[in-house]
Amino acid sequence: MTNPAASNPYAEWFERLRAEYGEQLGQMPLPDGLPEHLRVLIRSGDEEAIQFMLKLAWQFGAQVGYAAGARQNEEQVTVMRPSRSVQA
Repeated sequence: MTNPAASNPYAEWFERLRAEYGEQLGQMPLPDGLPEHLRVLIRSGDEEAIQFMLKLAWQFGAQVGYAAGARQNEEQVTVMRPSRSVQA
């Protein structure tokens, strides 16, 4: 049996991520009902729905990554306020 990751760069990347983060992510709960819904989609062979779910996850991840990168590139703005002494 051949290794499908050997001929597909995405599959190779995915397998590296799974090896590195699989245990950590395996402990992460999914929203209630999602694992069951995914099993139904797999059993029914609804590849279109599964690909749609993956595209949404990919898009959301890309947006979060872009936003995090944009925040890192922003210059830190320090607001200077005059100090006041409180007198009684």
